[in-house]
Amino acid sequence: MSKSIDRGNRRNLTRREFVKLAAAAGVAMSVASACSAEAKNEMPYRALGRTGEKISAIGLGGYHIGTQDDEAESIRLVRTALDRGINFLDNCWDYNGGVSELRMGKALQDGYRAKAFLMSKIDGRTKTAAARQIDESLKRFQTDHVDLMQFHEIIRLEDADRIFADGAMAAMLAAKQAGKVRYIGFTGHKDPEIHLKMLSVAADHQFQFDAVQMPLNVMDAHFHSFEHRVVPVLVKAGIGVLGMKSLGSGAILQSQTATAIECLHYALNLPTSTVITGMDSMERLEQALDAARSFKPMTSEEVAALLARTADAAADGKYEAFKTTTQFDGTSHNPQWLG
Repeated sequence: MSKSIDRGNRRNLTRREFVKLAAAAGVAMSVASACSAEAKNEMPYRALGRTGEKISAIGLGGYHIGTQDDEAESIRLVRTALDRGINFLDNCWDYNGGVSELRMGKALQDGYRAKAFLMSKIDGRTKTAAARQIDESLKRFQTDHVDLMQFHEIIRLEDADRIFADGAMAAMLAAKQAGKVRYIGFTGHKDPEIHLKMLSVAADHQFQFDAVQMPLNVMDAHFHSFEHRVVPVLVKAGIGVLGMKSLGSGAILQSQTATAIECLHYALNLPTSTVITGMDSMERLEQALDAARSFKPMTSEEVAALLARTADAAADGKYEAFKTTTQFDGTSHNPQWLG
């Protein structure tokens, strides 16, 4: 595949332009200069790159929706989040064997779908696997489209070549043309070089992603940093920055170097379109809402002080096990998902 279907008004990056951006990338810009925001229902909304979409600065992570014992409670949590101004919903085809998507789909009935900017992810690297997973996600959500569909777990250098060569991108573009998918992105948690490879291969194919998701937290700033290597490239290209693992799946709190609110504020201070965080209870939802309401752009001194506190703990990646181990690599444990 040599060209992409691009129905937006944006100009795609050439490979030469991408290389220039990557070479020029330094420390990520602050949210004050890189992200415009507006507030609705006390929830700040930010631009999703060049798409023209406005999404909540905090996004609801979908994984935990499928782990709660009480399905009705998980549905109530999603609807409460939407009622309180969180419109960005994260999910994935493989979360909890599909339970997370099924429950979110139930929550989106009775008019709630109209309140949501719905995102999910697929693992398929082949045309057949990708097309099947897209359709299965739509069926579980009980909707005819998702707002953003992302290639999940880009954690191997070969993933980029497979997606473009083996047909997964062709399936995604066909889904977009059919109205099943509005925007296209990718995610990964392993190494910033793998993200840069994905962006480079996309540029080779004259394709530009709408959004990219990655770990952004007070530990990442010190170790295999997506903040330093990837975020500046995305900002300059007008690609939406989706932050995840702002608390390091809870591990950062165990380091006792930063509080939950400090962790969320740090990620919000980066030029993120949204910061996706897990909410497995109403208490966690309130914590996320409080972080969004209370956030103010951090001064350089505040950032430096927080990073100084976390530097020693972050040095060996101990609190970012998703980078250093296979513990969080679902597709490594289940290679059949790739197709």
